Amino acid sequence: MQRIAVIGLGRFGVALARQLTRSGAEVIAIDSEMNWVNDVQDDVAVAVRIDSTDREALIDQEIDKVDVAVVAIGENFEAALLTTVILKKLGVPKIICRSQTEFHSEIFRQIGADEVIQPEIQAGERLGHSLANPQLEDLISLGEGYTLIEVRAPKEFVGQTIRSIGIREKFGVNLITIRRPVQGNPTSQYNVIGVPKPGEFIQEADILVLVGTDEALACLPKE
Repeated sequence: MQRIAVIGLGRFGVALARQLTRSGAEVIAIDSEMNWVNDVQDDVAVAVRIDSTDREALIDQEIDKVDVAVVAIGENFEAALLTTVILKKLGVPKIICRSQTEFHSEIFRQIGADEVIQPEIQAGERLGHSLANPQLEDLISLGEGYTLIEVRAPKEFVGQTIRSIGIREKFGVNLITIRRPVQGNPTSQYNVIGVPKPGEFIQEADILVLVGTDEALACLPKE
């Protein structure tokens, strides 16, 4: 079981801590405000009110022994920076920082953050993708204008082979995997066709896993 510290609760931190617990992680939730600690204490392994810029206080909570620390402090950028520096010095294997601007993101990277997220921007991008393509099931940004998406098979693909569709030649994207619902079972159960062959027929309920540039993916049929 992974041990994950979520430092800085608020709405984002609380939602993250609860989801991590539901996913089976052991969560240590930390904030300087008692109301946020009270809000999440029944949903995590440990919820404690401490100043995350206090090195000894973090050690007392064994933050130096977690697998991942998420610095989700929102408004107090200085506290987020100091916390990240302390976590780095404590030897935490992976540090993820929440950032509100690209400038702040770059500073977090410079001081040793392993990953930086900007939830508001990412949520906006995700909504944009979803509105532009109603067939969209999921997406992962790969950086530098490339995205991996899961999309319900467009109607014009159904009944055709991968070769006849010409996904790579016509649209400039690569089909990585097909997830096909198991007949007679709930739709959450799928057979995975890991390396689809050119002669594979696309079926109506197929979920296609595709990767390509954002511009190329935007040109896929959207019915």
